[in-house]
Amino acid sequence: FRVQKRHRAAGGLTMHPRSHYEHLAKLFDYPRRDYPLWVQAAYDVLAGRYVLAAAEIAAFAQALPTEGEALSPESLDEVQEVFTRTFDVQAITTLGVGYVMFGDDYKRGELLVNLNREHGVAGIDCGDELSDHLPNVLRLLARWEDRELAAEFAEEILHPALQRMVAEFEPGRREQRDGLYEKHYKTLIASSRERGTMFRAPLCALIEVLRADFSLTEWVPPEQDNDFLRSIGRELEIEADEGSPTSSGGLT
Repeated sequence: FRVQKRHRAAGGLTMHPRSHYEHLAKLFDYPRRDYPLWVQAAYDVLAGRYVLAAAEIAAFAQALPTEGEALSPESLDEVQEVFTRTFDVQAITTLGVGYVMFGDDYKRGELLVNLNREHGVAGIDCGDELSDHLPNVLRLLARWEDRELAAEFAEEILHPALQRMVAEFEPGRREQRDGLYEKHYKTLIASSRERGTMFRAPLCALIEVLRADFSLTEWVPPEQDNDFLRSIGRELEIEADEGSPTSSGGLT
């Protein structure tokens, strides 16, 4: 993906209005008390048109520790802890899709530069996050005027990154990751068995929406690839050598 136009056969892409990606983006913003309303809004825009995705969002809503439109202070703490454990500290994965695909390879740097430019054109403020942060790229996907470019990004970067992220929730991968963190930190962050992997559901919903919108099939990774576990393993080794923490979602 080089953020440049490529020729595509006429009729090879059918684009629908993409405002639903704005709603999906909010599912990966840091949760606030009104988070259940974000989930309900995402379900409402998907129901009827994206049946499989809507089912994933419904399951996600059931996993939230709430019975109303807002999280209690205690429930908010729990959801924020699971969110942080999933995407940040001792992460299952990271919301930096470029990092998921390329690790610290120079290709991620190129992607960040190109996405920065596209965010500027679309009028998107990335805030304190990098340009490949999942909510940022989903908001870009909702507003991208260049349909070829949106399709290219979805096919070559976002879709395979999401599949890698979902794969990290598999029990075998979780055991490998927990062993890696235990080796370096001698401890693990505990979370409830019921909710510890609940953010897998919105990731799966997003995959289903992308496949429907861009006619994508399951992505098969190359035999030799820069997977997330190897990347965080390298960072933990560097951290141990230097005695200072690093962020798996950051650019070194």
